[in-house]
Amino acid sequence: MSLFRSLSEHKHIWKLYWTLIFPFAGFMIGYKIDRMETEKMTTFRDKSALYGRELKPGEPPSWPY
Repeated sequence: MSLFRSLSEHKHIWKLYWTLIFPFAGFMIGYKIDRMETEKMTTFRDKSALYGRELKPGEPPSWPY
């Protein structure tokens, strides 16, 4: 209940800064989704039929993360 009370006491902040809060929150959510997708795609790194090849010992992968 204290979280709701805290948010309701600071309604004026939401009214003033909603144009900054929503784009920033959208950016952060999009960034997180992009990082999750990149993490998922590392499973297929250097394994495609077109670009796949054996890496030399100590050679870094073709793309980071």
